[in-house]
Amino acid sequence: MATYVLIPGGGCSPWYWRPLAAELRERGHDVVAVDLPCDDDSAGLTEYADTAVDAIGDRTDLVMVAHSLGGFTAPLVCDRVPVGLLVMLQGMIPSPGEAPGDWWANTGYEQARREQAREDGTAPGDVADDFFHDVPPDLVAGAKQSAREQSATPFAEPWPLKAWPDVATRFLLCSDDRFIPAGLMRRVVRERLGIIPDEIATGHMPMLARPKELAERLEAYRTGR
Repeated sequence: MATYVLIPGGGCSPWYWRPLAAELRERGHDVVAVDLPCDDDSAGLTEYADTAVDAIGDRTDLVMVAHSLGGFTAPLVCDRVPVGLLVMLQGMIPSPGEAPGDWWANTGYEQARREQAREDGTAPGDVADDFFHDVPPDLVAGAKQSAREQSATPFAEPWPLKAWPDVATRFLLCSDDRFIPAGLMRRVVRERLGIIPDEIATGHMPMLARPKELAERLEAYRTGR
């Protein structure tokens, strides 16, 4: 039995991991969906990592899954506890000293969004479309109801590690994401991690849109590492 540690993106509660967590538990695994203090203005990246380490406790055989903004937190945890595998799920990949708030300009996000909008014939900015376009309506409602306010505090805090931690890392890219364009992510993964990402045909919320397929992908990573 492994322990899957799920690190959420910005403004998300553990609720949105529920469909994926159920799939992983059916396969016999323990699941820790970390409840980050995202609505606490006194909490930054260090406190986010502290929260995750406390939630893990003395569990072992850890597989960490980091979604979106959680990409800034998960490597900090991997630097402190023995994680066997880190899966970046459309996760923001930080550079040393980079604050999350600077990631967007540093990676060319706005230009990538404009290019994607021209290709798709859509206007960026609609949250429901950006995040939930392929999620079942009942799960969209639950995700919105459980959403939390995201403090700006961690966005101003430089990422403190000097290098990526010594942990086996895979990147699962969401090829139909309307929030973080796939083309941008392919480039950032190559430039910052030096690997080619795997891809899943879904939007920004695969834990809601494709939980079974996502669980199968994670299990394949775990057994093949």
